[in-house]
Amino acid sequence: MDTLTQYGFTDRIRDLFISAFPPSTTPSHPEPARAVRTDRGRVLLATANGQLQVDGDGTVVTGDWVALAHKDDGAAPPAVVGVLPRYSTLQRKRAHDPLSEAQILGANIDLVGVVVPMDRPLSANRLERTLVAAWDSGAVPVVILTKADLSSRFDDVVAQTVERSRGVEVFTTSAEAGDGLDALHSRIGAGTTLALIGPSGAGKSTLTNALVGSPVQDTGQVRAGDGKGRHTTTARELIPLGSGSVIMDTPGLRGFALWDAEGGLEAVFGDIEELFLSCRFNDCAHDAEPGCAVRDALDHGFLEERRWLSYRKMQRELASLHRRQSAAEQHRHARSFHRLARDAAMSKDYRNRFREG
Repeated sequence: MDTLTQYGFTDRIRDLFISAFPPSTTPSHPEPARAVRTDRGRVLLATANGQLQVDGDGTVVTGDWVALAHKDDGAAPPAVVGVLPRYSTLQRKRAHDPLSEAQILGANIDLVGVVVPMDRPLSANRLERTLVAAWDSGAVPVVILTKADLSSRFDDVVAQTVERSRGVEVFTTSAEAGDGLDALHSRIGAGTTLALIGPSGAGKSTLTNALVGSPVQDTGQVRAGDGKGRHTTTARELIPLGSGSVIMDTPGLRGFALWDAEGGLEAVFGDIEELFLSCRFNDCAHDAEPGCAVRDALDHGFLEERRWLSYRKMQRELASLHRRQSAAEQHRHARSFHRLARDAAMSKDYRNRFREG
């Protein structure tokens, strides 16, 4: 198996590449490659003949399928000349970013593994938030419980996770004992890319090593007091598992600010949004209005208060994001208009001076 196939190259990707870069219309004869890792303006690529590093311009992210071209004379190093359209994009809003830009965590992912460690209390809000982003990426989310051997409330944690995941597949694993690894490995399958996301110390790197069968990733100790670990993974990187399946280990995420995730919000909280259709008034605010189906479900225990508040928080977060995006777009248009008006005024002044002269 060549290097490119090890990193998930399939007939489907080959067809997409040929469609985007027909050999008859591209004199530079590009070849397919995949971004294994991006770091400080350099991109590590997997090609059919091995790995190589090229300069990057910031547009290529880990997981991208790219077109790599060699100069005819062979003197200059190869360069990325195009990026295939992404069929999935895992992203979040950059933390503390007033301009509301997206941070792309990975591209062309088939499965998003939401890693939930069992050595600490389950954070239902964090699980739901991450599932929203995972669904919105275009990939299929799965929940991976790690450190099952360290849980003192195994059955309760598993039951709570299954309930909060609402139909998403849940895998229970112990990298130390080897439990659950075969089932997860089978789920990944040939030509599939699985991205692991979760907090630091959740066991992502340990799980990666167990799936690969060798210590390819550094691992660290977790503090006993709060269950937090240090960031042993410092960059997003693709790691082949064999048979063309790939895993993407990622640095621990302290938070997950959503980015344009209405589709994911509907996927996770679709039962709540269905209640809106049963409210007496179309503009119901779901607070104290008569005939509110949401309040009725809350009062009768059919809807959990915590879950409703979690949904409202993410809904407000996305609304605030769109307001900032709209304001930024209006500001850009205003600046562009003022620049055109200034240039027109300067041009008119120049013409007047030319006539006077």
